[in-house]
Amino acid sequence: MAGYVPHNEKEKKLMLEAIGIDSIDELFTDIPAEIRLTGDLDLPPAMSEIELVRHMGELSRKNTSTGEKLCFLGAGAYDHYVPSVVKHLVQRSEFYTAYTPYQAEVSQGTLQSIFEFQSMICELTGMDVANASMYDGATAVAEAAIMACRVTGRKRVLVSEAVHPEYRQVLRTYARGLQLMVEEIAAGDGRTSAGELEKTMGQDVGCVIVQNPNFFGIVEDGPSLGEIIHRYKALYIVCADPISLGLLKAPGDYGADIVVGEAQGLGNSLNFGGPYVGFFATRKKYMRKMPGRIVGQTVDREGKRGFVLTIQAREQHIRREKATSNICSNEALCALAATIYLSCLGRQGLRQVAELCLQKARYAYERLTELEGVEPVFTGPFFKEFVIKTKRHPGEVNEYLLQHNIIGGLDLGRFYPRLSGGMLFCVTEARSREDIDYLVDRMGALK
Repeated sequence: MAGYVPHNEKEKKLMLEAIGIDSIDELFTDIPAEIRLTGDLDLPPAMSEIELVRHMGELSRKNTSTGEKLCFLGAGAYDHYVPSVVKHLVQRSEFYTAYTPYQAEVSQGTLQSIFEFQSMICELTGMDVANASMYDGATAVAEAAIMACRVTGRKRVLVSEAVHPEYRQVLRTYARGLQLMVEEIAAGDGRTSAGELEKTMGQDVGCVIVQNPNFFGIVEDGPSLGEIIHRYKALYIVCADPISLGLLKAPGDYGADIVVGEAQGLGNSLNFGGPYVGFFATRKKYMRKMPGRIVGQTVDREGKRGFVLTIQAREQHIRREKATSNICSNEALCALAATIYLSCLGRQGLRQVAELCLQKARYAYERLTELEGVEPVFTGPFFKEFVIKTKRHPGEVNEYLLQHNIIGGLDLGRFYPRLSGGMLFCVTEARSREDIDYLVDRMGALK
């Protein structure tokens, strides 16, 4: 270990004398003795580099990946196919090692890639402006609620029960410090209830958050919900799956005021849970209330096209109390992957991916629900995820499937006690007909 400590005893003594103490222990006198570490850390003996590499390899093999198993698990993290060109380009050193583009004159490539990301998100969502990305879908939802309450001057937030449960948890965490009231709207049949929304609405509601397609994979009646929300002059926030927007109507076209979501499915691997990239888009009139920052296009004094950070209403750039958010960074590399992915696929390619997700999920649903003991839970139209129930506990089903190299669906009882026994399955374009048939075969063999 000594080889990793840069200072010898003589140097340490000189530094201690310079600050007027006799030992390093004196630096920690303000920490109560009862919580200070007194012995050695419980670590294994030191290893050579060869031994350490072997040890880390053994640890990594305890994980499994979608390269080794067939994945039918979604719930916010999706196994879409990532074209090889995406990985080749994002690993170029100019992008891979780039940091925040504070100096526009030396950051044109990074700024342009972010500008293109913003532009594509606007096209997908039907919004006027998009920011230079958020941390992930969950924080984008929370930031959207805060912005909506800032715009309306109201403190009450309504969120559908069919919004991702973990997104709702993050929303409540954000809301607590700002004294925002968060209430949930029932989704008893798997879709947000317009009747329940109407009963819960009031003049004190700042915004309503709906996920479409929702957490159960079901397509919501976006226009009808929007009419109710706008009748009370609240803002309509839609959390969207960007892949679905290759096929479904853009939220901006059915009245959404803010559109957010998780863009991991656009060219980013599952990565064992992160990093991911959130997107955030809104109407032009709300632009200055938006969190994060915006990259804009301009021309220099010679008339050449250039890019700059045009709006930076974040706490690093302005007084903290005036900042729209404490989001301090953007997920530029993940956003770049999404930009390359969308550029390569184009409009028609994205539509084809969305159609394959829809068709393959429908095929899997029909085959599975033909099996004895397998029942559908909801009947609404769905995109790439659906809920079924079997006679066996989801934990047992998934353990059995994993033995046959299949990553099964999500146990919904973990988040929705009333749906105990329900399983949320996901089928993307990456699953072949043979993959789906194999899943059905294994499910049918489970007695």
